[in-house]
Amino acid sequence: MPAVSARSRHRGRRTINEINMVPFIDVMLVLLIIFMVTAPLIAPSVINLPSVDHASRQPDKPIEILIKNDNEVQIRKNSSSGSDGRLIPMSQIGAAVKQAQDSDAARPVVISADKSVKYETVVNAMRQLKREKIERVGLSVTTTEAGR
Repeated sequence: MPAVSARSRHRGRRTINEINMVPFIDVMLVLLIIFMVTAPLIAPSVINLPSVDHASRQPDKPIEILIKNDNEVQIRKNSSSGSDGRLIPMSQIGAAVKQAQDSDAARPVVISADKSVKYETVVNAMRQLKREKIERVGLSVTTTEAGR
């Protein structure tokens, strides 16, 4: 019998010092496919909202504050009245709106400002309304069609 040395025994086999990633990738792909197939099948929950009768009174018509490009302020009690409205100085917005509300503190106020009006002017108008304790203040905007 020939003598087998330690070197010749280990020559045919080598240890691999790498992690085999193929089984891990296979499991991840199977899980991905399962999630892709089941996700569209999950139905969103349906909420049945309660129904109510018509409101007993019409919603409040807001008081409109129109700020023009030259800081000219106009107040309209009815938005349907067209160009009828009082011209007032900027410093008297709060008092004029309080007077226009006629003891109806819940009546909303909408500020419509020209595009060229400074942001600071609109914020100043809102600050004056807050000082007079007018809480329901909103801004009027126009919507543009998508793609324009």
